[in-house]
Amino acid sequence: MKVHLDNVGIAVRDLNEAIDYFSALGLRVVGRDTVSGGWSDEAVDLDGNHAMLAVLATPDGHGWVELFQYLHPQAIETRPTRPNDIGMHRLGFRVADLEAALAAIAKLGHRPLRGIANYQDVYKLCYVTGPSNIIVMLAQEC
Repeated sequence: MKVHLDNVGIAVRDLNEAIDYFSALGLRVVGRDTVSGGWSDEAVDLDGNHAMLAVLATPDGHGWVELFQYLHPQAIETRPTRPNDIGMHRLGFRVADLEAALAAIAKLGHRPLRGIANYQDVYKLCYVTGPSNIIVMLAQEC
């Protein structure tokens, strides 16, 4: 069976804030829409849902992130995930310049959780805060 990862969907508190964050990392908006009812209720198993969404593509065009800001029902706030929580705990990006990426998101008020780690001289990597408590891993090849 041939499988291709198409996208990752993330519910966010503020769609524009999330777009600014991912745009600072080099992703570009390729679409925006508002969805509700019908096929949308069926697809996400949430009757009466109404959400604004944006689709952002990585610079190489191979990865997409879909961001959703739910208008109805009201979004549910959760605590930030920890690495040992069951379920999805981070979104990872390979970047050409880790320091430049960190500087770009620092302008938006986002900082590393701790510091920059070196994984076996293969990657320098860092977990950073993102919008709506999303944890993002940034990695640069050594």
